[in-house]
Amino acid sequence: MSAGSTPVAPADAAGIAALCAALAAAPRVALDTEFMRERTYLAELALLQLATPTGVALVDPLAGLDLGPLAALLIDLKRTKVLHAARQDLEVLLPRLGEPLAPVLDTQLAAALLGMPAQIGYGDLVERTLGIRLEKGHARTDWLRRPLSAAQLAYAADDVRYLLPLASSLEEELDRRGRLDWLLADCAALADPALYRVDPAQAWQRLKGIESLPPREQLRLRALARWREERALRRNLPRGWVLSDEGLRSIARAAPPGRAELRALGALPDSAADKLGGEILEALAGAAQEPLDGIVQRADARPDAAEQARTRRLADRLRGMAAEVGIATEVLATQRDLRRLASGERLESVLGGWRRELIGGALAEELARG
Repeated sequence: MSAGSTPVAPADAAGIAALCAALAAAPRVALDTEFMRERTYLAELALLQLATPTGVALVDPLAGLDLGPLAALLIDLKRTKVLHAARQDLEVLLPRLGEPLAPVLDTQLAAALLGMPAQIGYGDLVERTLGIRLEKGHARTDWLRRPLSAAQLAYAADDVRYLLPLASSLEEELDRRGRLDWLLADCAALADPALYRVDPAQAWQRLKGIESLPPREQLRLRALARWREERALRRNLPRGWVLSDEGLRSIARAAPPGRAELRALGALPDSAADKLGGEILEALAGAAQEPLDGIVQRADARPDAAEQARTRRLADRLRGMAAEVGIATEVLATQRDLRRLASGERLESVLGGWRRELIGGALAEELARG
């Protein structure tokens, strides 16, 4: 493994063995990934960066090396994995590891609990906390192209080089403020496989304004969104490559009864309409048989005036509490959380753990006002 700021090259078989030995002896490992998802449904892992107290290692998953021993060490529950903005990395690694990594410590979550911006970037956090300015410029590079340049490799190595001291500094300050347990609880939640599970039946929730549509049209759009998600996943294609959002809406609105009417819509090229028409018409036919139970229509897809007023009062109360503890409001509760509470959902189902203990009483008091 390489130490300091020495340039790092992707490990060969001997390097993987040395890395595994270092991991076996380390209670913590810093971890980051580079990946691409522009041409696929599932993100393609392009580079794995790791660091222990003895140095940095880069692993090329495209090099044909046996990474089984490395994977076994990473999923070992005795070893804490330190990441920044961990959720995407955990999602990318899940297909290779078979389960979410745990335990995890996320430095972005740690920083947010200390009052820094909720989405603070790694470079900004390193500079604020450690006084080290990192080079920028390769965040949007094509990480699947080989060979990777020396500048790309240096950029990738820096993404883990400072993670362990960064985590230690943040933990020390959180402990001093009595907030370390908050971080540990939020990080433990990242091990829930449901966070990364693809549910095509819920794909319609990505589409904005669906509640403004007539109920039967909503059902058609839900069925089409599910069909698109399943096909995109099966073929490992971006969902927009299967059919655009506008194409989904156009077909759901028109409800074409046959292939000729589907082609006439122009929602997708004639060749695609011929190829996919049977599946699309089958999805529409299924939607026609679905009951309308649970389908809500709102003319403007917005809650009523009383619900909006409750949401505003909750937001005002939350801002005051966030200011008291010096944490961004969205770290304590999101706007969606507040809308759910204002619509009548129970506090326990929306906020859990330390958040309910910290702000639940005040929000419940606000809701009791009606």
